[in-house]
Amino acid sequence: MRIENAPTLTIEHPESTKEQSVVARGVWQVHALSDRGALKGINKMLGTLKDQPQLVWDLSGISSLDHIGAQMFWTAWGKRRPNRLTLDPRQEELFARLEDASHLSYPRTRSSPLGWIIALGASVLSLFEHLKSVILLIGQVVQDLFRFIRHPVTGPWREISANIYHSGFQALGITALVGFLIGIVLSYLSAQQLRMFGGDIFLVNILGMAVIRELGPLLAAILVAGRSGSSITAQLGVMRVTEELDAMLVMGISHGYRLIMPKILALAVAMPLLVVWTDAMALLGGMLAAKFELGLSLRYFVQKLPSAVPIVNYGIGLGKGVVFGTLIALVSCHFGLRIKPNTESLGRGTTTAVVTAITVVIMANAVFAIVFSSVGFS
Repeated sequence: MRIENAPTLTIEHPESTKEQSVVARGVWQVHALSDRGALKGINKMLGTLKDQPQLVWDLSGISSLDHIGAQMFWTAWGKRRPNRLTLDPRQEELFARLEDASHLSYPRTRSSPLGWIIALGASVLSLFEHLKSVILLIGQVVQDLFRFIRHPVTGPWREISANIYHSGFQALGITALVGFLIGIVLSYLSAQQLRMFGGDIFLVNILGMAVIRELGPLLAAILVAGRSGSSITAQLGVMRVTEELDAMLVMGISHGYRLIMPKILALAVAMPLLVVWTDAMALLGGMLAAKFELGLSLRYFVQKLPSAVPIVNYGIGLGKGVVFGTLIALVSCHFGLRIKPNTESLGRGTTTAVVTAITVVIMANAVFAIVFSSVGFS
């Protein structure tokens, strides 16, 4: 059903002159222009009338005109009035505003040749600001730990157990799947190389050392950083957006004691357990791949593993789990507390927290490799 007095645009040829005249009639407002098929046809016709300065435009027959309709004419005219234009006096003010707006000039921003130095300085200052906040956060956590040790009965046991469940138990599935697949891939790749040199039996040494000492803790940490780290940051960020953190301060409840410390303790406890679980799944996948690729029996693999991998490597892997879990929780809580009360900051802070946590974990793993470079090799 079409709107009454719909917008129309016609080309007329007056007998008194050979010049073409474009006559607009009807209601040129957004509700009429959005009628079915009206806008498409008008835009198509206005497109054919561009760059024709000899045309005579007559808009006096328009009964009602708003800014949308006027902007359509203004765009078709090349953002300037045609030489021959007839307007209704009520339309003059609307086109005058469009004409004034098209003449506005914005100041040009001058790029300084020292812009990269300014950007570098801002990045360095931001880094020091983050370091200061992290140090203050660590100090607060240490104080809360001493308080927890002095008064363990009134400690946040429920919060700790809940975080262990969410960060540890609920991550068993994804860590098992990824660890199992990585074990299969590593075993197949190693078997192809060892077969060339007749060293099939050394697959146990390569797989055991790689998984227990390096890949197991690193895989578990990366998965937890992406899964639980983002959850921690988002949780604290939502509490900031909804002003729950401010409400806790009003009620005299410490953020560090009830929110930060339980998450750090939970990840410090759950990560070593996840490392053991990931190691087991990765070794299981490697054993199955070795069985089908090299014909090594599962019994031989299990018997050879303790002598191929010294027990100190297992301790190094568990120590990495504790350190990685603590670092992930600290980074996630740090960025969660820095989120501003808006949704854009929430998304950006969560992404930054995950990327930073994974980067810190890889850097810590490199430090472990350097410090314990001469430990754990028989």
